[in-house]
Amino acid sequence: MLCKFINRAGQLLNINALSNEADIAYNTAKEWLSILESSYITFLLQPYYENRNKRLVKTPKLYFYDTGLLCFLLGIRTDEQLLTDRSKGNVFENMIVAEHQKALYHQYLFEELYFWQDSNGVEIDLLWKNRDTYFATEIKATKTVQNDLFKQLDKFQSHMSPHAVQKVLLYGGNESQRRTHYDIVSWKQASNGLYFTTR
Repeated sequence: MLCKFINRAGQLLNINALSNEADIAYNTAKEWLSILESSYITFLLQPYYENRNKRLVKTPKLYFYDTGLLCFLLGIRTDEQLLTDRSKGNVFENMIVAEHQKALYHQYLFEELYFWQDSNGVEIDLLWKNRDTYFATEIKATKTVQNDLFKQLDKFQSHMSPHAVQKVLLYGGNESQRRTHYDIVSWKQASNGLYFTTR
């Protein structure tokens, strides 16, 4: 059963599909998921939505607290193997989201983290709100910053207008920089907790 959860790391959690694949009852799948959550093996990232917009996804996404465990269960044993594995993007996203969650716990910050996705597939990987500003983060494993990486952030801003949106690209490169409309943040800054706590 655990392997069924592994394949959904960083993805929308469909318990009906999960129970059908594992050939178990829906309630059994929910109970097993509850055990994984209470054991701090997995956690759910809830979608951000407002009732006035019914076209938004309202299903949570599943993540693992320990990406080392996730890689082991996926059969990934070396750095080199991870770099070429088709799960690389999901593992990277999982790591970033989990590090943000841990930073909140460790520093007693009571911010709620979300993701956002509409019915057209426009998605923000990580989202939180501070006063009147939305902090929208696109997470990409690539080490190269290209203009098309900002498309989802720009689409999200158009959805949220006239609210203020701070657009962040968190990527697999080593250098952070500030551009006119975006913050570009290295995974290293995010992994040590500085990214979240300095916003």
